[in-house]
Amino acid sequence: MSERYQKQQENRSALPPMSIIECVDVSKTYSEGKLTVDVLRDINFSVGVGEQVAVVGASGSGKSTLLHLLGGLADPTEGRIMIDGQDINQLSQSARGELRNSALGFVYQFHHLLPEFTALENVAMPLWIRRMDSNDAITLAEDMLAKVGLEKRMGHKPGELSGGERQRAAIARALVAKPKCIMADEPTGNLDTKTAESIHQLMLSLNTEFKTSLIVVTHDMNLARKMERIVGIENGRIVNKSDN
Repeated sequence: MSERYQKQQENRSALPPMSIIECVDVSKTYSEGKLTVDVLRDINFSVGVGEQVAVVGASGSGKSTLLHLLGGLADPTEGRIMIDGQDINQLSQSARGELRNSALGFVYQFHHLLPEFTALENVAMPLWIRRMDSNDAITLAEDMLAKVGLEKRMGHKPGELSGGERQRAAIARALVAKPKCIMADEPTGNLDTKTAESIHQLMLSLNTEFKTSLIVVTHDMNLARKMERIVGIENGRIVNKSDN
């Protein structure tokens, strides 16, 4: 990383960024042999502090790819992505990993909890990765599990939890490090209607409580309409942006 870039980032960090996530002229192309597929083209949008944004679109429209790019899990073919004021294209892989751990939390359709660990250990894991004192990490994980209604299920492993309980544990894990933004990819797509509704309400209430920005990729327009803003993706392009 150049000294000039480091100075730019230091100057930017003197003031809080207006946007937690920002993408500028972002495109993503996949190539295999002679076949080239433009998955995303000329994407421009940002997510403000504490804002709730739903990204909607048909299967294959590019919305999950966009979420991966915004989370620094993949690189754009063209364009620039800023996370908490930092240009992730300019960061080393280790620096990018540290930024993700400190600024972002992820929730997926399938919870991705580690099956050999308890709910409590799964939620404490991001803090242990930060090398936080083990006892402090456990205390924070216990508090977060209580907030999502799992105070009596902390010692259970994922296989002993219901689908809704596993997703609540995944949300607790995403929030325990107090990230600036939660990114959720079809977080209720694998749940029944009643459980999905309870997860919707939980995510929105925690967003309000912690002032954490929330980006949700979803097919579920019931959830999307509860968010502050809806961004539509069609054939790799943003086709509409609306406020609810």
